[in-house]
Amino acid sequence: MADNARAKRLADLIREVVAQKLQRGIKDPRLGSHVTITDTRVTGDLREATVFYTVYGDDEERAEAAAGLESAKGVLRSAVGAAAGVKFTPSLTFVADALPDNAKTIEDLLDRARQSDEKVRETSAGATFAGGADPYRKPEADAPDEDDTDGDA
Repeated sequence: MADNARAKRLADLIREVVAQKLQRGIKDPRLGSHVTITDTRVTGDLREATVFYTVYGDDEERAEAAAGLESAKGVLRSAVGAAAGVKFTPSLTFVADALPDNAKTIEDLLDRARQSDEKVRETSAGATFAGGADPYRKPEADAPDEDDTDGDA
């Protein structure tokens, strides 16, 4: 089993080689300049590599890019094997990265929270405290203590 540092170096190399090959070496029109390689992960035995990518465009362009990557998988694996110089070239699996969708969802949730906070600020602008400015009870100075008996009774 390989160490984690070696797997990390191989993953970085795979990411660079695949990105360069997509930019310069593949003539598939489905894989234009709108495909970005975001991350690469390699298993501990260096046999399988998962390549995460994003596509700038709509769902149709994403589907075309996925089909283009699947068809170019052999060429990309050959390029990785030539650059890596390892005994066994890892098999490549392409996965669409969900990071942009997750980031958009988080941004939408934060916008809703900001709008809700703004509504609360507007509502509380002229409001006063329900029980006064100081909600804590204070002992009154004039009240007689229960222990304060004369003993006359």
